[in-house]
Amino acid sequence: MKRRSTSSEPAGARQRRLRVAAEAARLLAEQGGDPAVARRKAAERLGFRDPASLPSGDEIREALAAHRRLFAPPGDDGRLRRQREAALAAMDFFAEFSPRLAGAVLDGSADDRSAIELHLHADDPDAVARKLIERGIPAVQRSRRLRLERGPARECAAWHFEADGLPFELVVLPRLAERQGPLDALDDAPMARANRGALARLLAG
Repeated sequence: MKRRSTSSEPAGARQRRLRVAAEAARLLAEQGGDPAVARRKAAERLGFRDPASLPSGDEIREALAAHRRLFAPPGDDGRLRRQREAALAAMDFFAEFSPRLAGAVLDGSADDRSAIELHLHADDPDAVARKLIERGIPAVQRSRRLRLERGPARECAAWHFEADGLPFELVVLPRLAERQGPLDALDDAPMARANRGALARLLAG
């Protein structure tokens, strides 16, 4: 649902979307969770029920990035680069699983609580667990509900751990998902993701 304002769009509709986006961004920054749920809660709190008042994923991500810039603690300028450098090192470590970076560290909206989200690809989900155990990495298994195609969401194994004080989330997806990522809960389009080369270029640029 990538909605852009046009000259024919009523100004009130755009203002409602921006208000919902700002409230959803506040909820996500303070509580985390599913962006689609935050959008629905924000619209309900503001009393908006029409579809035209629901912001797109891009509008919510922009509002979240602005919120985090506004409330970032002093001396936090190098945090995003540190997170991306840690993601690059982790992608080298998990290279056999064709890792992709996704989420807030990729789009630049991350704060100091944001997990570095890596999508790993393996037809045997236990392969990631075995590598974590073999390398002595203490990780907690959870799950993520994601849609790999249009239709019902599926449970995907997810591993959470910390390295050098930074939180990581590893989401294990089938090999078929290497080419196209899971669908964004807000826009029903493939998530933005970056492979190692793309992330290295982002850091270099």
